[in-house]
Amino acid sequence: MSHPEAPRVLVIDDEAQIRRFLAISLRAQGYRVAEAANGRAGLDALAATGADLVVLDLGLPDMDGREVLRELRAFSTVPVLVLSVRSAESEKVALLDAGANDYVGKPFGVQELSARLRALLRQQPDPGAAAAFDDGHLRVDVGRRNAWLDGEPIPLSRKEWALLAMLLRHAGRVLTQPQLLRDLWGPTHVDDTHYLRILAARLRTRLGDDASCPRYIATEPGVGLRFIGVDGGGPADASVVA
Repeated sequence: MSHPEAPRVLVIDDEAQIRRFLAISLRAQGYRVAEAANGRAGLDALAATGADLVVLDLGLPDMDGREVLRELRAFSTVPVLVLSVRSAESEKVALLDAGANDYVGKPFGVQELSARLRALLRQQPDPGAAAAFDDGHLRVDVGRRNAWLDGEPIPLSRKEWALLAMLLRHAGRVLTQPQLLRDLWGPTHVDDTHYLRILAARLRTRLGDDASCPRYIATEPGVGLRFIGVDGGGPADASVVA
């Protein structure tokens, strides 16, 4: 049974079987779950009773999921995890840039979905706040611009610090290539993806990370980067704090 203070997840999906599956799975993990069968009902439910996280399907009968996302963002900053069979990278980028926090394709696994939900619920309410990370191997204090690997200080350039800070402040969330390029190099460089590729490779080297089996920074091909230090393979006692 869910605790009255447990996170409340609003599932907006027109497929009754998916809603039932998610409701059973999430309640078994202690979440409170509300359901809506179409976009308008979901927006009304969110406005009336709120939620700690929204799981949004794109293929709704009354309005496209992207329209739901636009209307939702007009009055709420709640984390949104999008579900869809649409797998084009351009679609993922557009959704994330439009305000979605993460994206999972159908069909999906419960373990992956649960990890994404946990990461989103850990998001900091103030993304401008200084972040810190410590898993006993890598220790980072963005506010003091200090980083250590196995107790040894890590020299980071200004751009490397900026990228690491952005990823840590949005730990668990995909940051799109255009967003990162715009914030790090300016709006005239949103197509210069090689800048980001080179910078990410340098930062991984500094952190002792491996792109083929990442412990800290994962690449979503064609979409962007995600800090996965907690749920993506790091130690269970790792923490990201504001």
